[in-house]
Amino acid sequence: MAHFGDFQNEIYFAGLSGVIQKWPVDFPTLEKRAAEAMSTSLLNYVRGGCGDETTQDRNASAFKHWGMTPRMMVDCTHRHLDIELFGLKLPSPLFMAPIGVTGLCTQDEHGDLAAAAASRMTGVPLVASTLSNDPMEAVASELGDVPGFFQLYTPRDKALAESLVHRAEAAGFKALVVTLDTWVTGWRPRDLNTGNFPQLRGHVLTNYTSDPVFQRMLGPAINDRATVVQRWAQTFGKVLTWDDMAWLRSITKLPLVLKGICHPDDAKRAVDCGADAIYCSNHGGRQANGGIAAIDHLPHVVAAAGDTPVLFDSGVRSGTDVVKALALGARAVGIGRPYVYGLALGGAAGAAHVLKCMLAEADLLMAVNGYPSIDAVRREGAVRVS
Repeated sequence: MAHFGDFQNEIYFAGLSGVIQKWPVDFPTLEKRAAEAMSTSLLNYVRGGCGDETTQDRNASAFKHWGMTPRMMVDCTHRHLDIELFGLKLPSPLFMAPIGVTGLCTQDEHGDLAAAAASRMTGVPLVASTLSNDPMEAVASELGDVPGFFQLYTPRDKALAESLVHRAEAAGFKALVVTLDTWVTGWRPRDLNTGNFPQLRGHVLTNYTSDPVFQRMLGPAINDRATVVQRWAQTFGKVLTWDDMAWLRSITKLPLVLKGICHPDDAKRAVDCGADAIYCSNHGGRQANGGIAAIDHLPHVVAAAGDTPVLFDSGVRSGTDVVKALALGARAVGIGRPYVYGLALGGAAGAAHVLKCMLAEADLLMAVNGYPSIDAVRREGAVRVS
C-alpha cells in the first residue's frame, strides 16, 4: 500500500544518484527562495499582513503551543488519510486555500491554471478565488477529475453575484465558499508603503471581464482597463448579514460554506441558517489584527458547529500543523502561502512539490505517533502545552 510518506524515500534514493531536490522541503527555506524569485511588490502582497502583523505571526507560532502525545505498540503500517466532504471521497484532508493573486505568482501570470494543475497532480482540491487571471471555467477544466470549490467575494450587484455563482455551478465546482471578512480591505502597511494594490492596476479581474452581467454593465468600455477597474471597485464588497443567508441559499444548490467564522456563536448561527460547512479562518492575518491565532479559535468553533464540518486555514506551514488542526476537530485543512511560494519557484510542479511535502510530513507524523487514521488523531486530540 502506497503512503504519502513514501515521498521521502523518493528523495533519499534520488540522493544516492546525486540528484538533490530542486525545491526546499521546509517552509523557512521555501519562503526565502521564493522571496528571491518574486518581485518586491508581489512578495509584499503575498507575505504581508494587517497592521503590525501580530495576528499573522501568531497564526503560525500558535501551533507550537499545541502538543500531541505519541501512542506506542500501535500497528501503523497501513494509514488512512482519506476524508469525506460534501459527499465527496477525498484522498487527504488537505486543500489549497483561495489566494487572490495566485495568477500573478508564475512567470507566465497564469498561476491559477498552474494551481489547478498542481491540484490535478496531487489530488488536493483547490478553492479557486473570484480574483483570477484566468476565467473560472478554464481553471475548473484544468482540475480534471479532482473536485474544486469556488470562493466568492460577493459583489454589491446581486445580478452579478448570481451570475458568478451560476457560472461556478455550471463549470463543475462542488461547493461555494463565501468569504465574509473582505467587503473592505484591512490596513496593510507593506502594500500602502508602496501604493500597490494589484486589482486597481487591472490584475486578477478576469472572472469579472468574462462575465456577461459585468460585460452588460460596461458595454464597449469592457475593453478599457481604467473603466473596468473603476466599475470593479464600485461593485466589489457587499456587506453580508445573517439576513442574506436566505438569498445565498436560494441562488445555488451547491454546498454553502461560510469563510471567516471564528466565534462559536457565529458558527452556531451559521448552522442554524443553513450553512453546509463552517470555514474557521482569520484570512491569514491579512484582514484584521486582533491578535488571537485562528488555531486557538478552532476547538470552540468545532464544538459549536456540532455535526457540521469545519474547514480551517491560517498559519499552516507544515504537515505537523495539518495534523494538529485535525486533532482539534478540523475536517479539512487549507494551506495558502506555502503553495503560492511553490508556484513562484516552479509553477505547477513547484506547488505540487510543496503539497507532497506537507502530506508526507503529516503521514509520517501519524505513523511515528501511533495514529493509523484521522479518527485516531482526533481521539488522541491536542492539548495546550504553554
